[in-house]
Amino acid sequence: MIKMIKPIVNISKVIEPYNTVIVGFNGVLSEGNGVKSEAVEALIQMKRAGRHIVLLSNTALRVSSLINCLHENKLPVAVFDAVVTAGEILHYKFKARQGEFAAIGSNYYKIGDARDKGVFAGLDYQPAEDISRADFIYMDAAAKQSDVIEDYLPTLEHAAGMGIPLVCAGNDTSSYKDGEICLAPGAVAEQYAVLGGKIITVGKPDAKIIAYALDGIPDVRKENVLIIGDNIATDIKGANLLGVSSALISKGVHVNFLGEGYIPDVAKTRELATNFVSAFWIPELTRLCHFQSAVVK
Repeated sequence: MIKMIKPIVNISKVIEPYNTVIVGFNGVLSEGNGVKSEAVEALIQMKRAGRHIVLLSNTALRVSSLINCLHENKLPVAVFDAVVTAGEILHYKFKARQGEFAAIGSNYYKIGDARDKGVFAGLDYQPAEDISRADFIYMDAAAKQSDVIEDYLPTLEHAAGMGIPLVCAGNDTSSYKDGEICLAPGAVAEQYAVLGGKIITVGKPDAKIIAYALDGIPDVRKENVLIIGDNIATDIKGANLLGVSSALISKGVHVNFLGEGYIPDVAKTRELATNFVSAFWIPELTRLCHFQSAVVK
């Protein structure tokens, strides 16, 4: 159950104990169309005050592609001590061919967004034009923002009948883009599991992924780590699994359910996150007010 929700207007009210901040991309820094200037300014302020900033995203983009995106949107990449994406981790899992990937085969049938995000770049995997020739199906994003789960059912039913796995970059069931809640690969994976198919997903809320993102940060202690995200099922659950604090952005993927107000509806939050703890609740990440620049040791 939820142990504590403390509504705050600005993250500066609670940032002092934390010397390491992990932020998501979609819903925190971006809403699908550019980046939020106020959120960027908040990160710059935290960086100047000596905080370590880690960008951890469930996007299927490789790290280099996400960094290019940040450059294009005039976000100073130097503010980040580390950038980690689900797509980058998935690339190396495909390359290593260990564990769940040991016998996955080499021919994949891609569903959803047809654009190449580089997950298979330089690897011995080939796209199959016909699903009957595929060893597994792969999804990294919906084809378009208006997609619904029913659009994928015929393919999922066919693949489930074949007994081949579905691999997804990220576990998000929905995403917040251009003010709309859109279908994400996690929802397709859930439906595939209902059909009896095997699913393999990579990304938050896996605590190992979050711990990996912190690998290069010196002297990390859990009590000094804060995760800021807009998704209870990935960001907040991931923080809970790792045992670190979290701040939920309400003007993100849950906006239609939770609303944009500054005071959370505790009953709704309990309904959505029965087993999770979110230490703080903020509408969005904005420029820090009355921020003390003392660095936490």
